[in-house]
Amino acid sequence: MARDGFVPQVLSSSMRSLAGGVPAAPLGTIFALGTDGGYAVPPREFRLYFGRSRDDVHVPIGVDDERVSRRHGVFEYDGQQWRVSNWGQLPIEFPGEGLLLHGQQRAVAPGYTPMFIGSRKDRPHLLEVHVVRAHTGKSTERQHSRTVPPKAYPLSSDEKLVLTALAQRYLRQERYPQPLSWRQVAEELNSGPDERLWSPRTVAYIVGVVRERLSMAPEPVEGIRIEDGIGEPVGNTLNHNLIQALLRSATLAPADLRRLGSTLDDDPAAPV
Repeated sequence: MARDGFVPQVLSSSMRSLAGGVPAAPLGTIFALGTDGGYAVPPREFRLYFGRSRDDVHVPIGVDDERVSRRHGVFEYDGQQWRVSNWGQLPIEFPGEGLLLHGQQRAVAPGYTPMFIGSRKDRPHLLEVHVVRAHTGKSTERQHSRTVPPKAYPLSSDEKLVLTALAQRYLRQERYPQPLSWRQVAEELNSGPDERLWSPRTVAYIVGVVRERLSMAPEPVEGIRIEDGIGEPVGNTLNHNLIQALLRSATLAPADLRRLGSTLDDDPAAPV
């Protein structure tokens, strides 16, 4: 579709979400949607405003919340990609806990991106964004193809046991999880079915070996070495970043808790 055939436009009131896709539009078109309306613009010089004041923005969001600025932010096309700027006092939160603070700007990735204004505790306002990207033409075939498993990191049996204990708060889906300390991991392993005697030093050594190996992998994991510029407390942050990488790659999963002698209430079979 030619860009000239698609003009900036208000989104239909029947559109409730962008998560399931967007109408046909030129490559690079941005769709933005809040609970009180939305707007779409093809890739061109344009300022797409969002915020509390219906009369001053294209996408109203948080219209009854005075914490949201009248013009909280703007999307602008720089000739290659869309960028979002935060003009409001409240940060804009992105997936993965990334925050865009007042006065900051960042690129908007192609595809679907949910953004939140306000704290999660106080029911934040959702701003859905979808930038049209190229389609492969094989979407129908891929709906019924076999699932491609994530690329897990290779771990020895001992490494997986130690890391499962280290990450058990994450695997149990506790709120605000943190890695266990070396001492706690050793105590956990010594109370389990394994008859070996584990020490905090041994645990620290095994985790250190894994961090070093994954930091030097062909696709290295970032933020797991002191050299990466991690601030204090170093160990906790390094281990948190390591655990996140292991969870995202499905190297660790809740079923691994059985290695610690834990029982799981639910263990649904994963469809493939």
